[in-house]
Amino acid sequence: MKLFGVVSACAAFVLIGALQALYGPAVSAFRADFGISVPVAGLALSAHFVGGIAGVLWYARSPLTGTRKLAASLVAMAAGAAGVAVAPTWPLVLAAALVAGVGFGGIDYGCNDMFARAFRRRGSAMLNVLNAHFGIGAIAGPLLVGLLGPHRYPAVFLGFAALSLLLLPGLRGSAQVPADPAEPAVTPARIRRRGLLAAFIVLYVMNVGVEAGVGGWEPTHLEAIGHSASDAATATSVYWLMMTLGRFLVVPLTLRVSDRAIVIGSCVGIAVCLALAAVPGLAIVAYAGVGLFIAPVFPTGLPWLHRAVPGASRAGAYVFAASMLGGVAFPPLLGAGIEQAGAGSVPVLIFVVNALCLVAIWRIVRTESTRPSTHTQRV
Repeated sequence: MKLFGVVSACAAFVLIGALQALYGPAVSAFRADFGISVPVAGLALSAHFVGGIAGVLWYARSPLTGTRKLAASLVAMAAGAAGVAVAPTWPLVLAAALVAGVGFGGIDYGCNDMFARAFRRRGSAMLNVLNAHFGIGAIAGPLLVGLLGPHRYPAVFLGFAALSLLLLPGLRGSAQVPADPAEPAVTPARIRRRGLLAAFIVLYVMNVGVEAGVGGWEPTHLEAIGHSASDAATATSVYWLMMTLGRFLVVPLTLRVSDRAIVIGSCVGIAVCLALAAVPGLAIVAYAGVGLFIAPVFPTGLPWLHRAVPGASRAGAYVFAASMLGGVAFPPLLGAGIEQAGAGSVPVLIFVVNALCLVAIWRIVRTESTRPSTHTQRV
């Protein structure tokens, strides 16, 4: 894969991180411009995620070459962002957010899949670098809106659209990587791979549920145990910052430790930190630890998936799509649990979700250990 393509992909991840994070700070301006309630304004992010799922599935099934699919995704993201900026009615804003989400999903899945297959031995390291740039954008986007003011969101979205189009030459010049082989016959080995795929889907859905659950409910828990709203908000920002730093810090480790060991160690570390978060005096530091440990799971699990499940290009699409559903579903589900058990239960409820990650990992490891030697294959 060409250096210019790598740099362009990292820049694209800064943009998609910023795009996902722009909707929240723009809520007040959406309400003022269109006369809508907070829940209705929140539909913009929901439309974005629905579009993201569609973008992932389109990318996996489209007959176009990888570089053309990435270019089309950039164009869709730019068109959608421009539409959000200039749409005269709220339904058109939602439609534009959906289109932008399609491009978002294509870039997110396409670049991750391309890195996983292009960088065989260094796949985990490069995927962590790539996804760390997503965090940079997620931190920078809200800061930009805060600096300019929410009422300037049209200018921010238009600038985002222009930057997306500027990346077209770089991603169009990315090297092609070979497609994963297909298996037409239904064999015992293929049935076993489907079981592995199901376990990876559970791992990713639950892991994203933990990520979104902490990001969404950490402030509620911290305020319930006596911290001020401003301190709780700052602590949540530190959680996202630690996630970004963690992906850079794990890069040297990926060259010496297996992907499986990193994912297992990370999920165990998350469990320990969530248990410590139940102790009021340790909660803020513990949540920062969750951010550090959760950082490598998503990108480091992808090379593991590609090795464990032959034909993982299509499998990865299902994992990505399902993980986005997890990000949409778990915050309200956790909210319902918190309503019943109280805000102090936040770390306990998220601990249970992470425990399901560990169950999925156990299933993957057990299935891999029973793999017949004649079917062992590195993808």
